[in-house]
Amino acid sequence: MGRADRPVGGVIDGIAMNEQSKDEGIVLTEAQKRARRSRSIAIALSLAALVILFYVITLVKGPIVLVRPI
Repeated sequence: MGRADRPVGGVIDGIAMNEQSKDEGIVLTEAQKRARRSRSIAIALSLAALVILFYVITLVKGPIVLVRPI
């Protein structure tokens, strides 16, 4: 019950840091790997477009952005 059931700090007894765990965890299929890559590329392109948009807006507004009352 509670924290007593789990190892403290995620440390598992008997496995050193340089040893590989025999449990491979979740193994993705090729279709899942392609879908993950596609999502990552879409996120990267969206982020790049947002950065370019902010840059263009800053250029269009010009230095008048810096002239304002305090």
